[in-house]
Formats: sequence, structure tokens, C-alpha cells
Amino acid sequence: MISRFKQINKLQFVRVVYWLFLTYMVAAFIWWYVTLVKQNDQIANVQYGSIQSNDPFLAQKVNAIQDFQLRKNKQYIGEGLTILFLFLLGAIYVYRSLVKQIRYSNQQQNFMMAVTHELKTPIAITQLNIETLLKRNLDPDQQRKMLEISLLETQRLDNLCNNILLASQLDMGEYQANAQEVDLSLIVSNTLKIFVNRYSGRSFVESVQEGIFLKGESVLLQLLLNNLIDNAIKYSPSGSDIFVDLYEEANKIILSVKDQGVGVPVNDKDKIFEKFYRVGAEYTRSTKGTGLGLYLCKRIAMFHNAKLEVIPNAPKGSIFTFTYHVN
Repeated sequence: MISRFKQINKLQFVRVVYWLFLTYMVAAFIWWYVTLVKQNDQIANVQYGSIQSNDPFLAQKVNAIQDFQLRKNKQYIGEGLTILFLFLLGAIYVYRSLVKQIRYSNQQQNFMMAVTHELKTPIAITQLNIETLLKRNLDPDQQRKMLEISLLETQRLDNLCNNILLASQLDMGEYQANAQEVDLSLIVSNTLKIFVNRYSGRSFVESVQEGIFLKGESVLLQLLLNNLIDNAIKYSPSGSDIFVDLYEEANKIILSVKDQGVGVPVNDKDKIFEKFYRVGAEYTRSTKGTGLGLYLCKRIAMFHNAKLEVIPNAPKGSIFTFTYHVN
């Protein structure tokens, strides 16, 4: 909570300083314009005073002074508006970049706290199970159950490490591509079997067309599906169904994961694919996660020249769709 207040205060401080600075600069521009106009009027008055009343060219000289005065005023307006426009453009860019950087820094801090929790939980559970097995003489069924729980937690830990490692490799451009023809139908079926075993209390509805191949990376596609299903599990009630569909139509391979959860707010539809971004306020959020899953899904889709989007699943929930165009 204290960290959240610090983040809010930092953003408020930036906004206050920005508006004070912007107000001062706009006032300075106005003062500059008024000063130049007054100076121009004073010059014109001096020129008027230098003209003799009996001068035969009085009218021409007065007109010339007036034209010069008018041109100068227009020049000041034109130059002032141009400079003011460029200044405001630069000020808006700097402000948005600064706020974005602060928010990104806050998201990184939230990520560090979240990933620490995500790492500690499976480690603690596995450690506790192993200590129990060593200290107590349990019957075979109890031993098997504790070992299965430990295995699931280590798999969860492995998925988290893979997400962090892959995000780092993609960001640094160090991921070594190894695209080849892969059986996407087999990947989806095998992945669903893992989730059915891991979450025996959840209901998964599968509709997978057989024999669908595409050119890509099986590891990345497996990770994409893992993250999409894991996201559906996190944000939907335990008693609701999760639908996984894979089919090919009109030279397009479509993989979709549908849930009946809270859905994605309209304002967050694009933001959820940003690195470290998570829906909702950090200090009130109850769901686990690091903000890397959907970011990696988007990057994996881009890696395969595919499209990843989210749409509402009426009457509630979300549909994440991976669309791959067959050449």
C-alpha cells in the first residue's frame, strides 16, 4: 500500500511540475508578444513624430509606416504561434515519455514483487512436501499425491522461468529461431491433457481439428497455448468451462481460447499485451501473475507472422484468438 501511494505521489508531482512549467512558458510567450507589439508601436510613433506636417509626401509616409507596423505584428504572431506550437508539441512528447517511463518503472517494481511471490510459492510447497515425506512414514497413496503436487509445482516454476528467459531473449534479439513444419493439432491436444491432469477440478471443452500443420516453433506455440489457458484459468470462476478450439478455414488457421470470466475492459484491450501490464489496481488485485504471459503471446504471434486479438465472449468472458495465414 505504501509503495502504491509513492507511485501515485510521483505521478502527481510530475503532473504538477509539468503544468506549472507549461503555464509559465505560455505566459512568457504572451509577455514576449505583448512586449514586441508595444515596441513596434513605439517605433511607429517615433517615425510618425519625425514627419513634418507640411511634408508633400505625408500620406505616403504614413501609409508606409502603417504597412510596416502591420507586417511586423503579423510576423510576431506567425513566429510566436510557430514557436509555441513546436514548444507544446515537444512538451507533450516529453510529458508522455516521462509518465510512460514512470509507469513502466512502477510495473517493473510490481513485476519483481509478483515474480518473487510466484517463485517462493512452488518452492515452499515442494520443500514442505519433501520434508513431510522424509519425516513421516506415509502410505503409498499419500506419497504419490504429495509427489504429484510437487511435480505440478516444479512444472509451474519451470513455466515461469521459461517466460522470463524467453522475454529477455526476445527483447535483446538473442532468440535463435528454428522454424519448421509442426503439428499444431498434436501440440494443442497434448497441452490440454497436461492441463486436465493439473487442474482436475476445471472443465475443459476441446474442439481440435486433426492434421493442422504450420511452419513455426513448437516450443513457442506450446508456450503461447500454456499462457492463454493459464490466463483463462486465472480470470474465470472455478466452476466455468474453458473452451479451446483449433480449426482451419479460408487459408487461415485459427486457435482460440474462450473463458467465462470477468472479461477485459475496453480500455485495456491493447494494454494487456504490454510488458508487465496487468488489469486492475496492483494493491487490490487478487489473481497471481507477472504480466509477462500475454506479452509473450503477442510476441510469439508476431514471430509467426500471425495475429493475436481479444474480443468479448457474450454474455461474459473473453476470447483470445491466434490467427495464422497459410501461404
